[in-house]
Amino acid sequence: MTVLEIENVSKKYVLNQKNKSNDDLRDSISRWSRNLFKKEKDNQKEEFWALRDINLEIKQGDRLGLIGANGAGKSTLLKVLSQITEPTTGRVKVKGRMASLLEVGTGFHPELTGRENIFLNGAILGMQKAEINRHFDAIVEFAGISKFLDTPVKRYSSGMYVRLGFAIAAHLEPEILVVDEVLAVGDADFQKKSIGKMRDVSKSGRTLIFVSHNLTAVQGLCNKGAYLKGGELIKTGHIDEVVNEYVKNVSKFNLLQKWEKPELGPGNDFVRIKSISLIPTQNIEQTKFNTTTEFTVSIEYWNLMDTAELNVSIFLYSMIGECVFNLGDDAKHFKKGIVKSVCKIPGDFLNDGSYYISVMIVKDRLAPVYFFEDALAFDIQDYREGTDWYGKWPGAVRPKMITVESKQLEFMD
Repeated sequence: MTVLEIENVSKKYVLNQKNKSNDDLRDSISRWSRNLFKKEKDNQKEEFWALRDINLEIKQGDRLGLIGANGAGKSTLLKVLSQITEPTTGRVKVKGRMASLLEVGTGFHPELTGRENIFLNGAILGMQKAEINRHFDAIVEFAGISKFLDTPVKRYSSGMYVRLGFAIAAHLEPEILVVDEVLAVGDADFQKKSIGKMRDVSKSGRTLIFVSHNLTAVQGLCNKGAYLKGGELIKTGHIDEVVNEYVKNVSKFNLLQKWEKPELGPGNDFVRIKSISLIPTQNIEQTKFNTTTEFTVSIEYWNLMDTAELNVSIFLYSMIGECVFNLGDDAKHFKKGIVKSVCKIPGDFLNDGSYYISVMIVKDRLAPVYFFEDALAFDIQDYREGTDWYGKWPGAVRPKMITVESKQLEFMD
């Protein structure tokens, strides 16, 4: 049975328009005088289409993962589905009760306590008081706010907001549960509980719409996928097929840069970069790295000085600009010619995510000769086995932990 039908939905916004309803008399006169002397083309409104002709059908029990880059239209589509905003064109048909967790604090009254907001949200979802009472203790326990139950939620942290909002949405048994990226605010323990709860919801035959940049969590939870790009629906279907299409389109891989002549390569009068590359150690052509992949960083450069003591320093940065490590090879004396340095990065070391590499060539162990910023960029995909949790592991590194069998010690009384 179809529980959610989206037909030719588009959403248009008008940009750079001031809210004229809040103008006072002086503002109104000033705006009128400016417009009096403006050319007609200056008064044209700038339009932005956040969604364009979206058609999607979701069946009862489907677990739909909605993926796409920032600005793709995911949150706008969820707001349309949740009837927070009206589509410019098209229509949405919903069968059953829908609960949405779209952003921190949505649906909460800041002056009311946690207890009061549970009943308020339940009423908004169409619940009777007896039904809310039946789930009340489970909601409080899941959210972990028992000590702050009678405190106004305006004093809650963002994590407490999210925990309570998710607990209400998940425990009041809606036919359709919509969850946006807000789970990223919670800690690892809360993410694990939330993903487990969403899995329970899906097993009960209810419908789940899940938005996240954590593709591993999406693949672990969902059976269907929809990929949005620039407000348009690019692909729908089985979740693995949709994720592969998305990764193919947004891959940041730049595994090789090379230059044939010194005058063409980046550098200066002292050194010029000849090539820099990432090479997987497996003897196969590989365009996707995961957390188990071992690879080497290879740097070749032209030394244009007659003789110099040189070494290479490598900087590995995470996607948010944090330096994961900086290391250098041993300084050696080189004559004019090509110099090569290699750094091996083991598998089961880096966490999944996006990274970039910068390279510095150093003279006499302390004087930078040339700094090649953002030389390479690459993605590391997640890989897991033997676990039911697909939340994001914190940190930039994730070395593999090995359990060693040992003889159990006997304790004497």
